[in-house]
Amino acid sequence: MKNTALIKGTAAIAVGAALLLGGGGTLASWNASAIGTPGTVAAGDLNVTAATGVWKDRNEVTIADIANYKVVPGDKLTYTQDLDVTLTGDKMAATVAAVGATPANGFTAANVIVTAPALTVGGTAVSNPLKTSTAVTATITFEFKSGTTGRSDVTKTYNFNNVSFTLNQIAPA
Repeated sequence: MKNTALIKGTAAIAVGAALLLGGGGTLASWNASAIGTPGTVAAGDLNVTAATGVWKDRNEVTIADIANYKVVPGDKLTYTQDLDVTLTGDKMAATVAAVGATPANGFTAANVIVTAPALTVGGTAVSNPLKTSTAVTATITFEFKSGTTGRSDVTKTYNFNNVSFTLNQIAPA
């Protein structure tokens, strides 16, 4: 008799488990949902366009054709470029850099100084990073050091065609 009760109990447990697992039984639970209206997210803009730049010598004389100008030790040339900077977006900030303007771009690095861009807006100096859209003037200088001796860097070229002004976004804090 003990076996029969054991078998019946085991069978009842097995049938109950099968019904629950097979969907025959129900476990009640409530669910609810609501439609949210989080809106849309729109991307900002970061862009820079450049006007034609101008080369001038140490005496502020415009150099008409830089490709035909031959520098000598002691020369200091200034390149001025107007940039139209677009910075659209909350927390948008960016730096202006002159990419490719390194001292060793054709000349011996010890004989040349090439500056990072100096920035002005309406004639007033500003510093990186920029935080609003604006027309900015970037100025870099190329100086062939007067202390260059011997025939160092005779007939060398500095390729400013590889130099570009780049706008780099600074990630928000």
